[in-house]
Amino acid sequence: MKFTDGYWQLRPGVTVLRPAAVESVEPDERGLTVFAPTGRINSRGDTLNRPVVTVRFFSPADGIIGVTIAHHLGETPKLPRFEVAAGDDHPVEVDVTGPSATVTSGRLTARISLVDGWQVDFLHGDRLLTSSTARSIGVVTDADGREYVHERLRLDVGETVYGLGERFGAFVKNGQVVDIWNADGGTASEQAYKNVPFYLSNRGYGVFVDHPEHVAFEIGSEVVSQTQFSVEGQTLTYYLIDGPTPKDVLRRYTALTGRPARVPAWSYGLWLSTSFTTSYDEKTVTEFIDGMAERDLPLSVFHFDCFWMRQFHWVDFVWDPATFPDPEGMLRRLHERGLKVCVWINPYIAQRSYLFEEGRRHGYLVRRADGSVWQWDKWQAGMALVDFTNPDAVAWFTGKLKALLDMGVDCFKTDFGERIPTDVVWHDGSDPQRMHNYYTHLYNKAVFELLEAERGEGEAVLFARSATAGGQQFPVHWGGDCESTFVSMAESLRGGLSLAASGFGYWSHDIGGFEGTPDPAVFKRWIAFGLLSSHSRLHGSGSYRVPWAFDDEAVDVLRHFTRLKMSLMPYLAGVAEEAHRDGVPMMRPMVLEFPDDPTAAYLDRQYMLGPDVLVAPVMSADGEVTFYVPAGTWTHLVTGEQLTGPAWFTEQHGFDSLPVLARPGAVIPFGNRTDRPDYEWADGVRLRLFAPTQGQRTRVRVPSPGNGPAAEFEVRYADGAAAAELVAGESTGHHCEIQGVQR
Repeated sequence: MKFTDGYWQLRPGVTVLRPAAVESVEPDERGLTVFAPTGRINSRGDTLNRPVVTVRFFSPADGIIGVTIAHHLGETPKLPRFEVAAGDDHPVEVDVTGPSATVTSGRLTARISLVDGWQVDFLHGDRLLTSSTARSIGVVTDADGREYVHERLRLDVGETVYGLGERFGAFVKNGQVVDIWNADGGTASEQAYKNVPFYLSNRGYGVFVDHPEHVAFEIGSEVVSQTQFSVEGQTLTYYLIDGPTPKDVLRRYTALTGRPARVPAWSYGLWLSTSFTTSYDEKTVTEFIDGMAERDLPLSVFHFDCFWMRQFHWVDFVWDPATFPDPEGMLRRLHERGLKVCVWINPYIAQRSYLFEEGRRHGYLVRRADGSVWQWDKWQAGMALVDFTNPDAVAWFTGKLKALLDMGVDCFKTDFGERIPTDVVWHDGSDPQRMHNYYTHLYNKAVFELLEAERGEGEAVLFARSATAGGQQFPVHWGGDCESTFVSMAESLRGGLSLAASGFGYWSHDIGGFEGTPDPAVFKRWIAFGLLSSHSRLHGSGSYRVPWAFDDEAVDVLRHFTRLKMSLMPYLAGVAEEAHRDGVPMMRPMVLEFPDDPTAAYLDRQYMLGPDVLVAPVMSADGEVTFYVPAGTWTHLVTGEQLTGPAWFTEQHGFDSLPVLARPGAVIPFGNRTDRPDYEWADGVRLRLFAPTQGQRTRVRVPSPGNGPAAEFEVRYADGAAAAELVAGESTGHHCEIQGVQR
């Protein structure tokens, strides 16, 4: 939301109250409250008719300082609220004895000036991170009488900002206007399915605005030297999250809002879909699966998209009897072939669905103020919406899903969740504005928790499209409706990198694009990108995505990269464990691993897959790709060719290749199978050293695909020789290989 007309003037009809200076401070054991009148107090008379801005500084967790800016405190608290893991079991130091008052948590300090005008500095130790200055806080009334609160935090020279959810525009958010408001806008617009009011700075701090409703961000756009964020109402709460590195910020942020859950080992394999509007039945599905097997293409999951149900009935969770007359038998036959099964769902109830009347009668559907069921005709005729604020509605909805699980379904694609009205009444009295973004959290949470209850912890997985802050707890998320072009491939990657910078540990996308039919070059290049993502799905809109529909080479390319990913499972499993344990994503923006490299700050056509593998997808038909290599000797994972950075390189790659490089000194474990993801990863593992240094010792942890203990190896390199020792867990055998050493 923009309030100014240039730097000096306000927009017509806008008035702003700002804190002029601190009048007094009230400390307590866990923080302090600052009272800041909106004008200088030189005499008692100056206190009359003088608004006061009240600012509370507190610490919900170690290394995090919360700030609540308030004008009037009499507002009725509104639901929903983000689930924040706040606690008082960490030390907080409060000092008001000097010219500044301070609140310190960990190495993070908020320093509030008591002698000059409004000035709050946030410091990591002695290093200044950012500041709230004289014109930063505003209590705003616009021309229509609506009230807002904004804060502006200083941007330093060379500072870059990331995150704010899965956004498909420029990866660096400086200069952008971003509205946190979930929308079904595809990947080619400024709208986003996954809006997260959290941003990450390359200076080693993050900011989380603790409001599920619409939050407006101006990142170096309204005031080019500051990031502004604002909400409607009388109060604004945000958290300044310390690092010192960007990865440390994500660790703290996800500890506050929730860590990504573990997902089952089989989910890392290849997913094949019916696609959306294509014509299919059990015979079609069987032909697809037979075709994959005949061509020796490893397949782990088969997905049934919307038309597994009858048209105009979405959702009723009833298999279309014309196309799937024996669903139980079909699911059994798919399981006998070693496949898992996913089916498409959404939280919308068409009027023709038998669930509509059932939900209406019991009060399980969202209602208007007059008590009638909210409906419209977009997406599905007479569509209504499940009210997930009603516990009985949650039990009703998940009970229908449980029947599918009992039938043999293994997981769900939780589509949609963005088209949430604001002219409605919620069962628990939630504010409609705050529920618009938050609805998806309740939707995905309900489905994920059902899967955990029925399948066990670590065996639940979704394919979800919408999310907000905290949604990373219910993986996996995919990038939504992209076009089948190289341009859309690039925008999808930008979306994934932005989501990773917003605390989401896993991410996927439609291989080949969703809208339209990709030409064979786009499809084959996208295969490599898709199989070097955390999760990999072949899916489209009006055309099939089986590789033989494109050309014979596409079959070979898919086989090659699927086998490569399966062989990398010991490494990927360790990376996934880090995502679950620490909140550091599997697919990482380069700036996350190399925050001190100024070039890495702007890279959005390549990424790190875990800490040790650099991936640069080829986004051209001719195979030319330009990418950046940070300092050190990097080794092509497949060819063994070495590149020394920091430097830019341009290479030519066939469809069966792309830049996949091992980091200097990396020890990457490779598995002994290439046909499936869920094998014993430590058995027969190959520990490959890339460009090791003399005397190097590296601990490598290989998780177990089940609940067993991880195997841990110590790898040593000296005088041109390497050795590995199993120091924990079990393994039937292992051996070392050295690559990238000049002899």
